[in-house]
Amino acid sequence: MAKMSACAAAEIFRRFEAAAPHPETELFYKNNFTLLVAVVLSAQATDAGVNKATPALFAIADTPAKMAALGEERLGAHIRTIGLWRAKAKNIIALSKKLVHEQEGEVPSSRAALEALPGVGRKTANVVLSVAFGEATLAVDTHVFRVANRTGLASGKTPNAVEDGLMKMVPEEYLRHAHHWLILHGRYVCKARAPDCPNCVIADLCRFKEKTRLEPPATKPAAKRPVKRLASKPKLRSATRTAKARAK
Repeated sequence: MAKMSACAAAEIFRRFEAAAPHPETELFYKNNFTLLVAVVLSAQATDAGVNKATPALFAIADTPAKMAALGEERLGAHIRTIGLWRAKAKNIIALSKKLVHEQEGEVPSSRAALEALPGVGRKTANVVLSVAFGEATLAVDTHVFRVANRTGLASGKTPNAVEDGLMKMVPEEYLRHAHHWLILHGRYVCKARAPDCPNCVIADLCRFKEKTRLEPPATKPAAKRPVKRLASKPKLRSATRTAKARAK
């Protein structure tokens, strides 16, 4: 796939901004701590699935101290519907205790401190830095990874490679929201199995060769009219034969 030009990349994000000037995360959260917990829970899970579990959880545990006091077992009861919930419960309790003991109960604003927390990797740290602290970071999840590779914005076999490519391609004025635009585009338009190319605002700039097309509505063949068959007329006896019959 040929490399996308800087002008084309800038036009892509100009259109994204025109369509959604103020994109936001779709994860439910109340503060920086609950945002961190929600992002940890969202790993290999859908935002919608996480959002079903977290309102009740955050109603009783919205600080590191409250979460640590909740314990793994009670936390697990709230997040059983989320994939890998046992490992996530263990990490969330551990990171909560670490925040209480080492960060005075506050979510740190540095990448190094975030990635030192149990269950927090580069992607989670990038999301928190972007949403909570307004930093121009690019978290590469499955949606961003797919959209970047498919469109030609940034090719790479690993999330880190794609992140590096995007940081070079995305104009500085669009970096603040680029992560959210790419996620939303991948979630609702550039879907994995059936990309909605006919309704894509960047279809003419995208380098994806196997674009889907708008199929014309299927037309039903005209129904054949039933052929009406006329009832056969009774044969008329000739006048001559009728006369002879009467004579007899």
